[in-house]
Amino acid sequence: MTALREHQQFDEETGLPAAELMARTSPTWFEHATEYVLMKWPRAAAKHRASIAESLAVVTPTLVTSKRGFPQPAVLRAALYQWAFRAMRGTEGTWVPRHLAEEPPAEIRAALDWIAENSRKVKDLEDPALLRPGLEALALRLDGKDAAENTVRRKRMVLSNLLRYTVDEKGLLGANPLLRIDWTPPETDAEIDFRFVPGPSQARALLGAVRDHSARGAHLHAFFGCLYYAAMRPGEIVALKRSDCVLPPNSPDSVDEWGELLLGESRPEVGRGWTDEGTAYEKRGLKHRRSGATRTVPIPPVLVHLLREHIARYGIAEDGRLFHASRGGRVASTEYCFIWDRAREAVLTEAEVESPLAEVPYSLRHACVSLWIKSGVDPAEVAARAGHSIAVLYRFYAKILKGGQQRSNNLIARALDEDEAP
Repeated sequence: MTALREHQQFDEETGLPAAELMARTSPTWFEHATEYVLMKWPRAAAKHRASIAESLAVVTPTLVTSKRGFPQPAVLRAALYQWAFRAMRGTEGTWVPRHLAEEPPAEIRAALDWIAENSRKVKDLEDPALLRPGLEALALRLDGKDAAENTVRRKRMVLSNLLRYTVDEKGLLGANPLLRIDWTPPETDAEIDFRFVPGPSQARALLGAVRDHSARGAHLHAFFGCLYYAAMRPGEIVALKRSDCVLPPNSPDSVDEWGELLLGESRPEVGRGWTDEGTAYEKRGLKHRRSGATRTVPIPPVLVHLLREHIARYGIAEDGRLFHASRGGRVASTEYCFIWDRAREAVLTEAEVESPLAEVPYSLRHACVSLWIKSGVDPAEVAARAGHSIAVLYRFYAKILKGGQQRSNNLIARALDEDEAP
């Protein structure tokens, strides 16, 4: 009678009101999230696949009906991230969760059995408050500290997309409960701490230490040069081909001429389990650019020399790439990070080594962009060369840009004073 008063429809086969039928037939969150992963997998880029799995591995443990027998958090996270929310081809060639294609270790199987048994029904999320613990979990790193704002927003977007799929395509909820929660990610300071960005002399010393470390360090000298002198991302450098480089003639008359790089491909590391080819990287276009887009970066004579010397000494890979592993594959981050760590130990003081100063190779990219801004290059040109949007540039390099604005203000004030002088 209540259902009639609410003008609910009734199922013809069972005779149950629509709301009661939905509650009875509602899948668990774990089942539904797994189905969502399989739906997204075929068309998603490898990085996005990993991002979906990472986000759902954080939220899913918060949507349970009981904490009794809760697995070790690290084991449950591995079970979800590496096995439940990672797809593989099954015996019939279709995509299935990895734990159905391979037999996982016993502790992983036990964790998956526990989450399957204790996962909430999707219908329970009509109460939006149940999502709040998941949102709070998204805002934390594994060590319990606040995650970067961009990371939180990326993970929240995955959750939001899943809930839209739940409502619009599957009809398992009447409305997106995420829209009814008053929650915003904690603000974090995204601006780069320039106390720990190497200056020009430190950067040159670090590059020299890379070169002098070993034969492999000498091979990667120009690799690190691309980070510092062209603000390239590591994924862009490993994809750089000889045909992408426009270098002036190798003659005394052109020793001070600039060259140019035409970038159009990136090969970011992602892990073998997330790519269709089973490689530890994926081939893709430039970050935050449409497919097929390119970026032109003028390069100073010092980098022209490094690249020309590298090509003459080491040649190129079969596909034309300048930087490659011993067997022709992609240069692994573990390799160049190891050499970078040794270079820091050779150049920096003991206290500096323990500090975040030039902590990762990516610091050279920050150093390059900082140098461009301090040199007075127009911010729009800096953003174009670095592959940033203007908004991102102002967000991460605000302190340096404000310094440039003050110099501009002084020039304008001086011009106004001269104009008003008798």
